[in-house]
Amino acid sequence: MSILVIDEDCVAAKKVVCTNTHLVLTLEGGHEVHAPLWFYPRLHQATASQRAHYEIMRFGIHWPDIDEDLSIKGILEGRKAPGATPPDNIN
Repeated sequence: MSILVIDEDCVAAKKVVCTNTHLVLTLEGGHEVHAPLWFYPRLHQATASQRAHYEIMRFGIHWPDIDEDLSIKGILEGRKAPGATPPDNIN
């Protein structure tokens, strides 16, 4: 069995894109991480303009228009917001 260990000092976000269904995080090394948008209800309910207005911080991303903060480590670990539930139309 392997365990994922994330060294936060080695992981930095370069770009963030929110599609209608996913949060796509591009890391400095070029790797992309995709997370279902429903994991983060505030982002899921936000407008495209609100999702596009973000600030990359040392350890995470901040969306000031909706007061949402996500850690890069949490995204990489696949953590979802407490109480987040998948929409009914997910297969």
